[in-house]
This record gives sequence, structure tokens and C-alpha cells, in this order.
Amino acid sequence: MKIFSITLLLSVAFAVALAQNKTSFTTYNRKATEENGVIKIAANENPGLAWLNDKSFNYGTISFEVKGRDVFQESFVGIAFHGLNDTTYEAVYFRPFNFKAKDPERKAHAVQYIAVPQFDWPFLRKTYHNQYEKPLANAPDPNDWFRVKIVVSPNEINVFVNDQPKADLMIKPLVSARGQKIGFWTGHISSGEFRNLKLEPDKQ
Repeated sequence: MKIFSITLLLSVAFAVALAQNKTSFTTYNRKATEENGVIKIAANENPGLAWLNDKSFNYGTISFEVKGRDVFQESFVGIAFHGLNDTTYEAVYFRPFNFKAKDPERKAHAVQYIAVPQFDWPFLRKTYHNQYEKPLANAPDPNDWFRVKIVVSPNEINVFVNDQPKADLMIKPLVSARGQKIGFWTGHISSGEFRNLKLEPDKQ
């Protein structure tokens, strides 16, 4: 009887430990932690992801808050959607170090759309200069949290920052939706913090 009780207690303790260690995301090329509703992604070379478990997205509205850093070429933070796998997805991301840059060319590169692997930012910048990246009309503090709303439809993607009535980025997607994975994204040697994700699927 004692052996049975001890075995039962160990089984319960093991199950509780598993539940406590279970995360709401699966990472690719990144280490990440979650505490008090904030997902923190550590920096690493090349892009990385924290795919959100038990969530999918096709068309509708994506809302979240994000915080990067005002460190030149070391802060690329955003969200990937329509993910088919770890290297095939669309994404919208921000370069906080460009938010308030004095150089107008840098300032014009504040928010970016990509559809990898075919349409990454170098190709888009060269082929469609400043069409898939834009400045922010009311740039937030590059070291502070800011709110993002992305409205995704088959023919248009609109990106709004901090509840501005006019979209900062308005583009036509370069690919048709290929998957339904969604997750937070950081770029080369970039960390990032994310919270308050809300998905509103298109009712149509």
C-alpha cells in the first residue's frame, strides 16, 4: 500500500512538473521564455521564431504589443503569419532603431513586409524600392512598448501602429496564403518582447 501511495505521489508530481514546464510556443533558431504574459525572445544569428501553439490564422485582424531596442541593426521585431514551416511564411516587422532616425532613407525603413523564401527584404528593396517598407507617421519611443494592428485580407494588408486611424503600411500580399501557423518573429542578432496577442478571424 505504501509503495502504491509513493508511486501515485511521484506520478502526480511528474504531471505537475510537466504542466508547469509546458510553454505556449515552439521556437525555431531562438531561445525564449514566457513570464507574466510576456514572451521574451533571445537574440541569435539569422531570423528566428516563436510559433504559437494551438493558434492558427488565415484572414482577419492580428493585434499585439511589442518592444524592441534603439540599437542600430540589432532590433528587428514583428510577427509571422500564414506559416507553412520554419522558412516559409509572410511577416510584418519593425526596425525600432529607424523610428526616429535623422536620415530620411533610414526613417523610411521603419516597418517591413516580407514573404519568404521568395520575397525577403533585400530583393524587395532592390526590385520594389520603398513599396514594401515605410516610415511611421507618429513613430513611438524605439525602446518602449507599442501597439500593432495588422488587417489581413486576400488582396490587401494594412498595418496600424498605436491606434493611428491611417495605416502606416498598405500593401498587396505577394503570395497566396500557404499555411495557418502564426508566431512572433525576430531578425538577425535581434531579441524582442511580445504580449497581448489577439486574433480576430475574418467572418466571411
